Amino acid sequence: MKTRDEMFMECALKEAQKAYDLGEVPIGSVLVSTDGDIVASGHNRRETWHDATAHAEMVAIRSACESLGRWRLSGLTLYVTIEPCPMCAGAIVMSRIDRVVYGSTDTKAGACESIFNIPGHMALNHRPEVTAGILQEECAAIMKCFFRERRKERSFADKQEDPHFPLT
Repeated sequence: MKTRDEMFMECALKEAQKAYDLGEVPIGSVLVSTDGDIVASGHNRRETWHDATAHAEMVAIRSACESLGRWRLSGLTLYVTIEPCPMCAGAIVMSRIDRVVYGSTDTKAGACESIFNIPGHMALNHRPEVTAGILQEECAAIMKCFFRERRKERSFADKQEDPHFPLT
C-alpha cells in the first residue's frame, strides 16, 4: 500500500515526465492541501518560456497563489522530484508552505540539505518541515536518463561536425 507521500510524489513524477517530453530538465512538483487536493502543479519550463525562474516549484507556487488568491500558502505541502535550489527554497519559505517533500537530493544546487539548508535556517521566520527520499530511485532515474540522452545527442552532433568523422 502506497503512503500519501508516495502517491503525491508519483503525481510530481508525472509532471517531470511532461518536462522531459518538452526537452526540459525533468523536474516536477505538485502543491497539495491538507485535505489531499492538488491545488497546483508545475514542471520545468525554463527553455520553453525563456525564463530562468521557471523551475517546477516556482511554476506551481505562482499557480497556487493565483488560484487561491493569496500569497501565503500555509496549509500546503509541496512535493517535488528533486531537492529545491536556493531560489526555490527561498520562495518556499517566503510563501509559507508548511512542508516540502522531495525525492532525490541535488548535490550541485540543493538548498534543503545538500549544499544549503535554507528551510531550516534559524534566522528565518518560517521553517517548513522537510522530508527527503520519497521515491528517490524513480526521481533520480528520470534525471539520469534525460542527461544520458543529452550527452548521447551532443556526442552524435559533435561527430557530425567533425570533418575527420566519416559519414556513411
